[in-house]
Amino acid sequence: MVGTLINVATVVAGSGAGLLVGSRLPERIRQTVLSGLGLITLVIGMSMALQTRNPLLMLASLLLGGVIGELLGLEERLQALGRYLETRVSGHSGEGSAFVKGFVTASLVFCVGPMTILGSIQDGLTGNYTLLAIKATLDGFASLAFSASLGIGVMFAALTVLIYQGALTLGAGLVKAVLTEAMITEMTAVGGTMILGIGLLLLDLKRVRVASFLPGLFIAPILVALAPTLNAMLVRLGIPLTP
Repeated sequence: MVGTLINVATVVAGSGAGLLVGSRLPERIRQTVLSGLGLITLVIGMSMALQTRNPLLMLASLLLGGVIGELLGLEERLQALGRYLETRVSGHSGEGSAFVKGFVTASLVFCVGPMTILGSIQDGLTGNYTLLAIKATLDGFASLAFSASLGIGVMFAALTVLIYQGALTLGAGLVKAVLTEAMITEMTAVGGTMILGIGLLLLDLKRVRVASFLPGLFIAPILVALAPTLNAMLVRLGIPLTP
C-alpha cells in the first residue's frame, strides 16, 4: 500500500497547489490550460488504444462493459458520490457543477491505465512501488493542472485512488495469477479508449459517459482468455475472430 499512499499524497499536494495558482489566473488562461489538458489526454488515450492486438476484442469489451455499466448506473453513482462530497464540503451541490466534473474527471484519469494495474500488482506482491511512485509524480502534476481549472473536486479524487488502487494492491496475488501479457495489453487498449472519451469531455466536444464503460476493463481479459475457443467456433462458420 506504500505506493498508493504516496499517490494519494501527490494528488492532494498537487491539487492544493493548483487551487492556490488557479485563483490567481484569468479565466481565459484557465480555459486554455483545460484545452491543453484535453488535447494531451486525447494523445495519451490514443497511444494506449492503439496497443490493441485485436480491435474486435476491444470493441466487444467496450460495448459489453458499457451495457453492464449502464445497467449498474455507474455514471450516476460516481456523480452522486461527487455531489455527496460537494455537499459535505460546501453545503450544496449541483448536477453539472465544477466540483462534480472535477471529481469524476480526475478519478477516471488517475485510475484508468496500465500503470495503475501493473503498479498496484507489483506493490502488493513484492513491495516494489517504483511504478506507482512514477505514476504518483505524473498524477501530482496532472492534479495541479486539473484543480487550477476544475477546482477542489479534483482533490477528492484522492479517495478514489485510495480505494481503487488499494483494492488492487490487496488483491494482487489473485490478479497476478490470472492476468497474462495479452490480457494486460487489451485492458490497456480499453482504458485508452475510455481516456479518449475524457479528452472529448475536457474539450467540450462530447459528453461521453465514460464511467459506464469501466466494466470493460474487466471484460477484456475474460474475452482474451475465451478468444481461442471463440475463434475456433467462428472458424467453423468461416468468420475467424483473429487473422
